[in-house]
Formats: sequence, structure tokens, C-alpha cells
Amino acid sequence: MPISERTYVPDTRFQQGLPADFLPLETKADTVRMKGLIIPRFTSEFWTPRQRQASPLHEISYRACFKPQLPRYFIERLTTPDDVIYDPFMGRGTTVIEAVLLGRGAIGNDINPLCRILTEPRLNVPALAEIEERLRTIDFDGEEGADIDLSMFYHRKTEAEIVSLRNYLARRKRTLEEDGVDRWIRMVATNRLTGHSAGFFSVYTLPPNQAASQASQEKINKKRMQSPPYRDVKKLILRKSVSLLGKLSRVARARTKNGGARTILLNSDAWHTPEIKDEFVRLTVTSPPFLDIVNYSQDNWLRCWFNDIDPESIGGKITIARSVEDWARIMQKVFVELFRITAHRGFVAFEVGEIRKRNIKLDEVIAPLGVTAGFRCLGILINLQRFTKTSNIWGVNNNEAGTNTNRIVLLQKT
Repeated sequence: MPISERTYVPDTRFQQGLPADFLPLETKADTVRMKGLIIPRFTSEFWTPRQRQASPLHEISYRACFKPQLPRYFIERLTTPDDVIYDPFMGRGTTVIEAVLLGRGAIGNDINPLCRILTEPRLNVPALAEIEERLRTIDFDGEEGADIDLSMFYHRKTEAEIVSLRNYLARRKRTLEEDGVDRWIRMVATNRLTGHSAGFFSVYTLPPNQAASQASQEKINKKRMQSPPYRDVKKLILRKSVSLLGKLSRVARARTKNGGARTILLNSDAWHTPEIKDEFVRLTVTSPPFLDIVNYSQDNWLRCWFNDIDPESIGGKITIARSVEDWARIMQKVFVELFRITAHRGFVAFEVGEIRKRNIKLDEVIAPLGVTAGFRCLGILINLQRFTKTSNIWGVNNNEAGTNTNRIVLLQKT
């Protein structure tokens, strides 16, 4: 039957093959027509931060990331511990880490090399005593300044400590001595470089998921009449490590140890992942870059400096589409690859949002792309939740009455 003639009619069981209780009782159901398709649409509060406290391991900032409750909702309902979960745009690794914490196998991919730096250490967590001992062995007493001007961000002594740590990590990596404890310290330090509280190395600046330029920071300092105070780098790394690991359960520690061995992390284009076998993945949960909303290379220039990564190389690898048509062409290639790697009767939960003052609903772009690739569109889930400042920062402001939405296109390979 031609794609334009396919219709999908919702019923009280949602769709055949899904759990009977997949939808909350108070769910509102309607349909939406797009490119000849009639797709069921379901609106409810499917998950909230209050339903189950997320693991502290997720508390690493990255631009435009979704809450851990989102992948958990689908992983718990659509998979078993023998299944493999995948995220082709893993970002800070939310889906991958949540899958491991739930005892699943996981594959994560992102073209941005920083994503692996932020994700891998949390899949094989060290003990706090190991971190504290390693920090004692690192010489933070150097006086060398950075090779770029960072005076608008850091006190002179703080900058010297950051440079000392950067040199130590570079040397350990160069001599192949870098281990899991070093990678953990690198991750935490990368996350603490800049932010808007005393828990970060810098003076008050933008939220930690984006870095101001040097010129912009000078304007912030002038407006706030501030200058960078001294921050103890070693102390702040240990404090953040305690926050991430201090309340980690015994089960979570065991799963991150064992699950890390079952996890594959890739640094490839999402539409070309030959490392993943055909029909190997049971569930994909992901959220792609949204058009030109986020400039990942600009946001991460300071993180790139610390990790000796050329930010221009990231900008050249990450495709930032300037139009819906260009974005759709890229996503179509991604769906073709997802269809190849998805197991029979496996699922894809593809999270998108409304952008550009609600004039573009990307779920209505994505659903037909998935059908064209061979999937069946089970429906669009709209999760209502309290509005967050982060969502507003990167252009998603879906409900002017104090809430915003996740919009998830749910597809199945049949």
C-alpha cells in the first residue's frame, strides 16, 4: 500500500504489541494528519522528575539534553535486560547511562568527541577514595598560565591549577598511562570549567552547558562589577565527585562496573555506523540536533581547549542544518540506518520539539520520515511538564502558561 494511503487509528489499547498500561488513564487522544498519514497523538504527563528520582550520575551538564525520566519510561516498558538500547546522538550520555543503570546493554554514538569524555567515565565509576588519592598525587602548585587569555574567567592561581591539571592529563594520555580515575577527573574538571555558582572554577558566567566568549565574559564582569575569585580546583573536583557518587546505590555501582563492559561508544555520523550489526538494537531513544538552534563548537570552545580538541573540527563534523528541508534530508539518512540496525518488532522513540515560536513542529516532520524508511508510526506522545529555563535557552518554549513539552515520535519495525 502506498505510504500516502496508510492510516493509523488509535484505540484504548494504544497499538497492538505495546503494554496495555503503556498510556496513563488520563491520556488525551486525537489524530494529526501529515503528508497523507493520519497519526494518533497522545497527550499526558507520562513522566515527571517526581515519579522517580534520577541517579546522581546524570548530573553532568550538556546543552539541550533531556531528563533521564524520558528514556527510562521507554526502556522499562519496551525492553528486557537482554536487550540493547541505542542513542545515535548521545550528548552527555543520558540514554546510555540510564540503560546501564536498568541492567541493559547499550550503544552510544556522537560525532562530538566531548560526548565520550563526558559519558565513558560514568560507565565504570571509580571509588571516591581512588579519586581523592589520585588528586593528592597531582601537582597543582605550578605557576604556568594558559596559552590563551582566560583572565576574564579565572583568578591567576586558579588558572595555574587548571593548566597544571591539563598538562598532567595530556601527559598521561600521551604516555598511554591514562586510566579510569584519570578519565573521571578529566570529566569532572571539564564539567566544572565555567558556571554560575561557587561550585565552578570560574567567576559567575553562563550556565555550565555553554561557554561565553572572552569578549562576552568581559561584558558580564563589567555589568556585574565582578572579578574572578580564587577557586580551589582540587577541592571542587572532589566535591563534585562526592555529589555524583556519594548516594550511588550498591546495585548502581555494580551495574556501572559490569554494564560498562557491555557498552559500545562510537564517534561516527549517525547515518553510518557499520560497527553496529543488522537488527541488533531493540530500542533507540534519542533527540537529534534541532536545526541551527545550538552551536556546539562555540558552546564548547573552552571544554575543547582543556581537552586539546580543535573546536573548529567539531563544527566541521556536526551538521547544523539551516532549513527544515536540509534537516529532514539528514534525518532521513539517519532513519534508514536506524531501520537497518533495529530488531524485528523493535522500537524508536525520537524526541523533538517545537521551535521558532511554535511555527515548526518537528514531530510532524519526523513521523513521515520514519514511515518512508520502513517503520510503522505508532503515534506521537506529547509529555507535558513544568517549563524549564534550559528549554528556553535553546529555543524550545512550547507552552506559555508555565509548562513545556517533550514530543516523541514512536516507531516500530514490523
